[in-house]
Amino acid sequence: MNQPVQHKSAGHAIVETLEAHGVKRVYVVPGESYLDVLDGLHDSSIETVICRHEGGAAYMAEADGKLLDVPGVAMVTRGPGAANAHVGLHTAWQDSTAMVLFVGLIPFEHREKEAFQEFDPKQWFESGAKRVMVLDHPNRASEIVAEAMFAASAGRPGPVVVGLPEDVIKEIVDGRVHPQIPVATGGMTVTDWKSLRDSLLESERPLFITGGNDWTDGAARELSKWLEEHSLPAAAEWRTEGTVPFDSPSYVGPIGYGRPKFSNDLMEDTDLIVFVGTVPGDVITSGFTGRQNWNQRNFIVTIDPSLRGRSGPISHQITAKPHSFVRDLIRMDLPVRDSWREWTSGLRKQQEEWSALPSSTPSEGQAKMATLMANLIERLPQDAMVTFGAGEHTNWAHRYFPTRQYASMISARNGSMGYSVPSAVAASLNYPDRVVVTIAGDGEFLMNGQELATAAQYGATPLVIVMDNQEYGTIRSHQEKDYPGRISGTQLKNPDFAKLAESFGGVGFRVENDADVPAAVEKALETVQNGETFALIHLIVEQRIKAF
Repeated sequence: MNQPVQHKSAGHAIVETLEAHGVKRVYVVPGESYLDVLDGLHDSSIETVICRHEGGAAYMAEADGKLLDVPGVAMVTRGPGAANAHVGLHTAWQDSTAMVLFVGLIPFEHREKEAFQEFDPKQWFESGAKRVMVLDHPNRASEIVAEAMFAASAGRPGPVVVGLPEDVIKEIVDGRVHPQIPVATGGMTVTDWKSLRDSLLESERPLFITGGNDWTDGAARELSKWLEEHSLPAAAEWRTEGTVPFDSPSYVGPIGYGRPKFSNDLMEDTDLIVFVGTVPGDVITSGFTGRQNWNQRNFIVTIDPSLRGRSGPISHQITAKPHSFVRDLIRMDLPVRDSWREWTSGLRKQQEEWSALPSSTPSEGQAKMATLMANLIERLPQDAMVTFGAGEHTNWAHRYFPTRQYASMISARNGSMGYSVPSAVAASLNYPDRVVVTIAGDGEFLMNGQELATAAQYGATPLVIVMDNQEYGTIRSHQEKDYPGRISGTQLKNPDFAKLAESFGGVGFRVENDADVPAAVEKALETVQNGETFALIHLIVEQRIKAF
């Protein structure tokens, strides 16, 4: 049936198309270049979250792309606004996250005159976005939004940029909404199915590695059940823990930077790896050094036929998104081999020993992250989530945080700092009934900590932990290795983060002594679980104390 024609501006048509695609929230830093879209949002069902920096807005949209089944959406203005948002695009590109960034542009007739804040979006963004489109004709407004949402989700997910010239979006169009474009999800062919089955039956020490953001919670649960039924092990790609639950007898730990030794050895000890949702890239292979023997067997399950970013041998590619692969996999009933049981239980024992909580009893002297993690995790509900950016502080979550379902660990696999607070705000807004914890370093926190203002404005209630060791710890570690005894460019002097949190409208706890850790954790958790406001624990620790 044809839609009735309702004349409206192109900017309003853009908003209606986003509504039709299931977008519930957009993250914006406003600009005069896209006022008509902002006007369309005024009467829309879409919540407009006003952010304090374009980098924060882009990170929040990127986090939405990880958390939800529709692309995350951010809107920024031309020139400086677009430049500030670029960091979120790079995160979405390297993390394969579905995201659409709308950028207001100068009027069409002002191009090539070096107009105020003029830039070329294609030259700026094409090397790190799946598509860059500019709305040059108002009648294509709804179509281009539909194309952008499709392109962000189709194949290997990623970021899409849509440029909106200031004058074009004000033009009147017929207002018909372009329908959603279905996304192909692939699946196993008969040949794929038989090849994988035969390879598993021949294997003594198989391993599944899960990764990426393109899962569904149902598929994660079904895969976990199937793995447990067959006594098969699964490791998690760096910063994607929770696809197979932390407590599962099949979960054997993370694979990535700073991995434990037993996890690192897995890459060579296994005789078959099935990568699901990811590929053997730089981080998994420790800089393209692990799993490079061409006689080793690797099955790669990804919807991306180009296998972008992979290295090493490929025995077979299965072109499928994770949920389609799992749909077909669970029909595969295999006889369980004794070698599988022994292999998986041995790996699981090592993971359990490595992730066993330290003592929750405080020690004398300086506050310790080990004490905080022990007290925090003992009090967390089953569905708690964790977010973080980049730095040595993140390893405390990798080692101890109990990720029990898909999308319970939200992070930036491109090593982007400043991601912790914005991602926690997005997670809390999307899941207001869950406890959202973010672990930030002192250096990382100040890169986007101002988004606590956004948390306060929209009622987000994350628990923010700032591990303050007065340095950029990861870089210091590299420095000590390559230039021992020559500390340069890594030391920091910090404000009182607890008072800063209070100034934004939250509750802050400054903790210097280990004896004060349990009470601070208890009070902070009580604050966020009651939905009062966000809470921040400023934990002042010694330098060079690491999670592992």
